[in-house]
Amino acid sequence: MRRPFIAANWKMNKTVSETQDFLSAFIPEVKEVKDVDIVIAPPFTSLAVAAEELSNTNIKLAAQNVFYEEKGAYTGEVSPLMLIDIGCKYVIVGHSERRQYFHETDEIVNRKVRAAKKAGLGVILCVGEDLEERETGKTFSVLEKGVDKGLSETDYEGIVIAYEPIWAIGTGRTATPEQAQEAHEFIRERLRLNYGKKADSICIIYGGSVTPDNIDSLMACKDLDGVLVGGASLKVESFVRIVRFNRL
Repeated sequence: MRRPFIAANWKMNKTVSETQDFLSAFIPEVKEVKDVDIVIAPPFTSLAVAAEELSNTNIKLAAQNVFYEEKGAYTGEVSPLMLIDIGCKYVIVGHSERRQYFHETDEIVNRKVRAAKKAGLGVILCVGEDLEERETGKTFSVLEKGVDKGLSETDYEGIVIAYEPIWAIGTGRTATPEQAQEAHEFIRERLRLNYGKKADSICIIYGGSVTPDNIDSLMACKDLDGVLVGGASLKVESFVRIVRFNRL
């Protein structure tokens, strides 16, 4: 039985003091939630204070990005070992914004996945199609490529797949529950081809304008195991409502 997996991606938001304020208000609101994996990914500058605030809580810390080498002359990059040292349990890899703005290819994403897993980090691997790809019927081919290449030469342990339709990220548009389920079911079948029945233990979560208003209907989908939340995770009240979604 897969546990619901609810993750916050704060992107380039919140200073150190804002992170402290958020967590001091958020932690008490969800401390009784025992049947959901809760993950928060603040910006790099807030990882240390977030690790301290989240110590001995039911909330895990994630980073938003990672480099694929352990150390070296890579100015501005952060290694998997550094993330583990600071207290991270997960890292987001291959987010559409990294692919779009920083030109990360499936090959680069795969190197990051393998490096993170080698170091012992859980990986939230993002895959998804843009609007043109959806409208031209390429959704499944994009997802197949993202899953197969992203997870090449690795196993399923510690992997969470985040389906994020790029056309729904930060646009206010959300995939319908039917569209989300269709994509998640395809990803699940693709994982079964690669890992057999073990694929049934892999969490597949949805990311794309998730809000308190649509969380219940999204979480009712058979193959949707959780969500990766952007804007709605920046406010305590809205993210608490998402974590405490109603099971339909």
